[in-house]
Amino acid sequence: MAINSTRLIYFSPTQTTRKVVEGIAKGVGVDDVEHLDLTPPGAAVQRQVDTRDGLVIIGAPVYAGRLPAEAAARLQRLMANGTPAVIVVVYGNRAYEDALLELWDLALEAGFKPVAAGAFIGEHSYSTVATPIAVGRPDTEDLRAARDFGRMIREKMGMMEDFGDISLLQVPGNFPYRESGLFSSISPVTQEAACTKCVRCVSACPTGAIVLQDKVATDPSICIRCCACIKGCSAGARTMTDPHVRQVAEQLSSSCRSRKEPEMFL
Repeated sequence: MAINSTRLIYFSPTQTTRKVVEGIAKGVGVDDVEHLDLTPPGAAVQRQVDTRDGLVIIGAPVYAGRLPAEAAARLQRLMANGTPAVIVVVYGNRAYEDALLELWDLALEAGFKPVAAGAFIGEHSYSTVATPIAVGRPDTEDLRAARDFGRMIREKMGMMEDFGDISLLQVPGNFPYRESGLFSSISPVTQEAACTKCVRCVSACPTGAIVLQDKVATDPSICIRCCACIKGCSAGARTMTDPHVRQVAEQLSSSCRSRKEPEMFL
């Protein structure tokens, strides 16, 4: 079964997931590549995904061993009809726990037919100069692995006559999924003296939690603590000052130093 097109569907506030799914698509090696970026606030709409003779690659980050609730909600609005899909999660070098199974289940419920799955590593959202966690990942080696994974998927699909030859895989994870351990009502803050009001933080926020009035204001009730605003602020004006988050970042920086490698399931 030839793959003639590839559609990339991803939620990627800090762009690590996007880099991984693009790497996989390069390995699949078709010219017809379409992006469906579910990250912006306006992307939270219902969409029909129907790709004939094509492959869909679905990617999402891992937050505390689960999919971000906002990402899951947007993915649940997708509809497919047996479209072959690759399921990918990207985590910050700690553990992906139930996230891969959760994304796998969401894809099945939406009507996709998973043919492969992968867990890759990206720089942790809480990574800073003071608390480095998987800095610079996905790096060259990770993206090489992503391309190799794409080639293996193409070869697997090439040996199939039609969609009926696709058999379901087993992926790691537990159901019921683990409880989300994310903090609530916490958000990055703006150091007004350093802020240039460039509004990059406003554009980077996937939930529309940040607005610029006379100063930058953040609604912590809808912030998902992806830290895209921090990583995108060239002035260094956005910071996470909450002591609980800083404590977690310090713990992760200390305990997650050993490099973890991508895992692939075919």
